[in-house]
Amino acid sequence: MLCQECGKRPATLHYTKIVNGEKTELHLCEVCAQEKGEQIPMMENGFSIHQLLSGLLNFDAPYTEGEQAKQTVQSSALRCPTCGLTYTQFTKIGRLGCSDCYKAFGERLIPLFRRVHGSTGHRGKVPERTGGRLKIRREIEQLKEQLKQCVAREAFEEAARLRDRIRALQRKLEG
Repeated sequence: MLCQECGKRPATLHYTKIVNGEKTELHLCEVCAQEKGEQIPMMENGFSIHQLLSGLLNFDAPYTEGEQAKQTVQSSALRCPTCGLTYTQFTKIGRLGCSDCYKAFGERLIPLFRRVHGSTGHRGKVPERTGGRLKIRREIEQLKEQLKQCVAREAFEEAARLRDRIRALQRKLEG
């Protein structure tokens, strides 16, 4: 496919823009895209996925000048003992160096995970044939949370129903 702008070079960048509900597709070569001021992924003036992730890392509330300096010193002091990656490097590249980075930067990663995923715990799918017990345990956890909420609201009849359901599931787990 040729560039829609110049009609000479092959279109290497394909954009779909939606502005005010109106969809526009652009097929441009790199030269025309730069001339139009379009962002080119992974190029000097472009925007990469790593820049997106590193942008999410800098979401802390604004600090005073002194607090900002303290935060910067603390961030640069955080270092993974296994791979040597610093937290500051991580915020720039948007990738962890190894599995131990999760432990080294854990305190800083928890708010990020909560912001991106809405939770800090993995709740992946479990195969039907092997996950029966795990499903029951998860259901018990959910019911216990609901039970706490019912007690706090003083909805004791609903709490008693939940308590009985939890006991039945626990017997099922044991048996």
